[in-house]
Parts: sequence; C-alpha cells; structure tokens
Amino acid sequence: MQYEDIEKSIGYTFKDKSLLKKALTHTSYAHMHNVESNEKLEYLGDSILEFISSKYLYNNYKKLNEGEMTKVRATVVCEESLHEVAVKLNIGKFLITSKGEGFGNVKNKAILADSIEALIAAIYLDSNLENAEKFIIENLKDAIENASKHVGTKDYKTVLQEKLQIHGNVKIEYVIISEEGPDHDKHFVSEVTCDGKVLASGERKI
Repeated sequence: MQYEDIEKSIGYTFKDKSLLKKALTHTSYAHMHNVESNEKLEYLGDSILEFISSKYLYNNYKKLNEGEMTKVRATVVCEESLHEVAVKLNIGKFLITSKGEGFGNVKNKAILADSIEALIAAIYLDSNLENAEKFIIENLKDAIENASKHVGTKDYKTVLQEKLQIHGNVKIEYVIISEEGPDHDKHFVSEVTCDGKVLASGERKI
C-alpha cells in the first residue's frame, strides 16, 4: 500500500501505519486472511462523528432548536453523505477488500461510508480528538451548511400525509414487500397504501 497517497488524500499522516491499514480493511478481506477488519473502528468512529457534528452544530448554528439540529445531523451523518466524502477523497482506490467487493476500485456505498467512520476513529486513536474533529469538519461543513438551509422543509411522508388527510383521517401504511441481498448491499421494494389501496411502490438499494 502507498501510505503517502492515502495520507495526502485525507490530509493526515499516521504515526502508526497499522491503524491506517486496519481502517481500510473490509471484512470480506479480513475473514479470508484471518486479520482484523475495520468494523470496530467503524463503531468508534460513528460515536465520534455524532459527537463532533453535534458540537459543531451547537457552537455554530445558534438559531436552530434541538429538533432542527437533530434533523441536520441526521441528514449529514448518514450513508449518502459519508459516501460522497469517500468518493471525493478517492477512498475506494485504497480499500483492502476481496476481489468480489471490487478490490482496488470499491464503489459500494455502504462500504465506502463505513470506511470514513473507521478513518475517523483511526485518526483519533493515532493522535487526538482535535485531529479527528479537523478531518470531520473539513469534509462535512459544507454538507452541514446546506442541510441547515433546508431544515424547515417538510419530508415527503409529511407532505403526503397532509394531502391525503385534507378531508379527514385515513389509514396510511408503508410496507416493505421484499428484501434481498447481504447487509452491505440490501435491495428493498416498498409500497404505500391509503385505506388498503396501493398508491405507489418504489425500490432502493443501501
């Protein structure tokens, strides 16, 4: 592995290179070669990310109330947002996976998003919380700013509910009708019904 390339990409130089390697090691490779994966680092990184993003919102968005800060954080601390960070930093090129997961060119959203959380924890363990915070804010501050501008926007479920209930209460249900694939690459088909009548169906991969 060319440590200099990935360190240049993320803007941090590791003292303990084994931490960096672990952060980039996916379970598909770890299980085949009996080494530790990045799952535990991902667990720790998730908590650090939640804390730092909460702290940043508290200190920099004084006009947002608790519920609004929670909505902004949920928008930013999610697979889609972290995947965008991973793509920007070209993390897929450096991930250590099995060939089945796209060795050297990983594009799976969940795997890429998880790797960002693992890198956050690795930076923290290699140095301190300040460096982990720097990495998080540098890569997510624009997403936080954008999410804060739309915090008052109603979600699709709320809009649909208001339109359907304009003439009185109705029973609205969202149902998963099929679920396929492994945990890191799930494919869902769901539908929405109103008083037992199917209104629409949709598909999504996560």
